[in-house]
Amino acid sequence: MIDHAHDLASVRDATDRLLAAVAKLDNASVAEPSRLPGWTRGHVLAHLARNADALVNVFEGRPMYVSAEARDGDIERDAPRPLDVQLADVRESAARLQEAADAPADWSRTVELRNGVTDVAARVPFRRWVEVELHHVDLGIGYELEDLSEEFTQREINFLTDRFRGHPELPAVMIVEDDGRQIPTGGHEGDAITVSGRQADLLGWLCGRRDGSALTAVGGPLPKLPPL
Repeated sequence: MIDHAHDLASVRDATDRLLAAVAKLDNASVAEPSRLPGWTRGHVLAHLARNADALVNVFEGRPMYVSAEARDGDIERDAPRPLDVQLADVRESAARLQEAADAPADWSRTVELRNGVTDVAARVPFRRWVEVELHHVDLGIGYELEDLSEEFTQREINFLTDRFRGHPELPAVMIVEDDGRQIPTGGHEGDAITVSGRQADLLGWLCGRRDGSALTAVGGPLPKLPPL
């Protein structure tokens, strides 16, 4: 059972942490490169704000983005803004998303996200939680994958292994977490490659934030994951 109210509260908490951390920066550091190739910290903040507005569209039955070009153009337009404007935009767009989520709704309904992806409405708050937490890490300002809660990390590992399960470009993989938990993913052909390590390193590999060098692969080389 998905607890969307819990996830919305978690989004608020994660957003508050991010805003408090970003408020300690200055205009020069916002213009510096983030950990995402080709993006400054301003790009990351602009993306978070525009993603919140896009999810308002999802909740209200409109297309998430007008087009891929419009999405990218909005981020490029907003990336160079000064710190105070970035903070206000992230804060205000998050409030608009919260207001849209607070409206009476059928949380079991199917909604359409980007690129034709569909999901139940109740899972959208978790998707936003992922955006806020991982992009906080992407800012490169002292918040690391190890700082994420155990609940969040496990749920995102579960979500990503589910996305990769049955993927035609991957061999069979068995994820083994440091507490012994095993999660199958990848394709279905042949013996599974066992990939083990700490939760933070497993998450980093699955979400494309780490190269997997801290993990142990048995039964074959560490697979190269396709883009999410």
